[in-house]
Amino acid sequence: MKRLHIHMAVEDLDQSIRFYSALFSAEQPFALVLDDAHRLRSRECVEAVSSLVDHVPEGSTLVLSGRTAPELPLARLRAEGRVLELGVDELALSRREALLLLRNSGVDLPEGEVSTLVDRTEGWPAGVYLAGLALQDAGSEEFAGHDRFVADYFRSECLSHLGRAEIRFLTRTSVLDRMSGPICDAVVDGRGSAQKLEALERSSLFVVPLDRRRGWYRYHRLFRDLLRTELEQREPELVPVLNRRAASWCEANGSPEAAVDHARAAGDTDTVARLVGELGLPLYHSGDIAALERWLEALDDDRERARYPAVALLGAWTHLLHGRQAAAERWLHAVEDGGATGPLPDGSASNEAWLALLRAAMCRRGPEQMHSDAEAAVRLLAGRSPWRPAALCLRGAAQLLLGQDDRAVASLTEALDAAESSGASEIRVVALGELSLLAEARGDYADAKALGREARAAVEEGGLGDYPASAIALAASARAELRTGSWEQARRDLERASRLRGLLSHLLPWLSVQTRLELARARMTLVDASEVTDLLSEVDDIRRRRPALGVLAEHAAELRAEADALVGKREEPASPLTPAELRLLPLLATHLSFREIGERLYVSRNTVKTQAISVYRKLAVSSRSEAIERAADLGLVDRPTAALPDFTLTG
Repeated sequence: MKRLHIHMAVEDLDQSIRFYSALFSAEQPFALVLDDAHRLRSRECVEAVSSLVDHVPEGSTLVLSGRTAPELPLARLRAEGRVLELGVDELALSRREALLLLRNSGVDLPEGEVSTLVDRTEGWPAGVYLAGLALQDAGSEEFAGHDRFVADYFRSECLSHLGRAEIRFLTRTSVLDRMSGPICDAVVDGRGSAQKLEALERSSLFVVPLDRRRGWYRYHRLFRDLLRTELEQREPELVPVLNRRAASWCEANGSPEAAVDHARAAGDTDTVARLVGELGLPLYHSGDIAALERWLEALDDDRERARYPAVALLGAWTHLLHGRQAAAERWLHAVEDGGATGPLPDGSASNEAWLALLRAAMCRRGPEQMHSDAEAAVRLLAGRSPWRPAALCLRGAAQLLLGQDDRAVASLTEALDAAESSGASEIRVVALGELSLLAEARGDYADAKALGREARAAVEEGGLGDYPASAIALAASARAELRTGSWEQARRDLERASRLRGLLSHLLPWLSVQTRLELARARMTLVDASEVTDLLSEVDDIRRRRPALGVLAEHAAELRAEADALVGKREEPASPLTPAELRLLPLLATHLSFREIGERLYVSRNTVKTQAISVYRKLAVSSRSEAIERAADLGLVDRPTAALPDFTLTG
């Protein structure tokens, strides 16, 4: 039996009650589609559709399409499993669907731009189509909610049905990224906002709930664009007032980061500077460098930098650690010229403590002066200053440069404890990396491995994978993993550290050179002579600008000699050891024959022999005993405690 298909608009229902009676008695299954179900208003129509829902003949389908849920017993139908609901998320277009729609509209965009457009429109089909019309318009270069096509749609389909008070509520709350009843009450200086938001969401007026309890909402991006444009046109003088109210509410209710953004929008630089001074360092340590840099940019002019010494210190530190010379010098001069006297926001007596911290980090006059500056910072900073872990770490780094390893361990351990208690995650990462390398240097390989792995975990937990200072921790982790044969993890650590090293410059010469030397040692272990040469060349470039770096100069010379020995007199540089060759090396350091090694590795004796010959060639040796001696020098294997028989290549 064929199904009867009927498609009609809800506005026709008032004249169609008799039609329903005929449907109730129909023997043939039918599919009835009702458009604009949100317009079901009259009691008779609602009762008729409700009755039809309860008595729809077997095999029939009733489809209701509208902007809001109709006044029907949906809760009961859900519980009975008799209803399929398709909401905004299900109807949103995918990137591919949007691409097809745009092409059918005559708009051919690159896939990347289509993805951006889908994100901007949130997959709203009408929005994607209107974007196509806008992009076809010769005068349009971008698409937003105030574009004439989408603005006309919102005005005619949404705003035209609302009263003046409702429109005023919408435009005034458009300054908010996220809305709740209390914050909206504060911004509009009124009451009842929670009920208004709930009503707007029920009416599908482009209000998106952000939680199941419907406590927080946001506007659709395009709708908010239009509302903000309307606000700026209708009540421009209110924009800073509304943002100041929002900033006050956010600060008082535990949302200081949102308070900064609203204070910025209000042009209230005093509040911005105060909040950035209080929040900037914790935010930096949390891994959200992008937000901090956005705040700093708002205060990056000569007058503002000089007015706010706490922000100037933060700006100088941030740009120093990310290798931005011009920006670092701008902010450093602001600290030097600010002339601030205490007490400062961190409780320190004057900005001399902050200047000593920055001078120590830059190490312009060698490790002795670096140590003196770091000591001054430790002494002058307030006991609970958030900068104290950095000062302790810099003191330890200076002692390391001076060859005072025991004192360096003590200072770095103190820095680690201070960093853990204050949430200074970047300092914790650096201290762990340095302590791992110091443990490696004194032959405590178990401690080096544990500290290296803890350093890598701290990078992950703190979201610091893009922070240049994390390179020293990743290099330390790679060194420890290489010694224990975890080749793949070591390679991953090396690759990540290598990507970061380009951000480490002469502005932090001690960290930049040390990181490259540790990476070179790790690459030396892998017999990657080409990469070692590149790293040492970068070390030379930095040392030409900052030559006084204590023991790092000796370490660089030693590595240069090892690299020259590795390359030897070959006409071509040696290739790095392969994963298979790295797996073979620890077994070569045993009394096992090639046949027995092959059995362990599940390969043939000939394969072991071929790999061994390749290892000898890459290590520039001619026998198994020489290969083991060379591998021990590189840290690839432990040095044998007893002499091994020098097996020939015949095994």
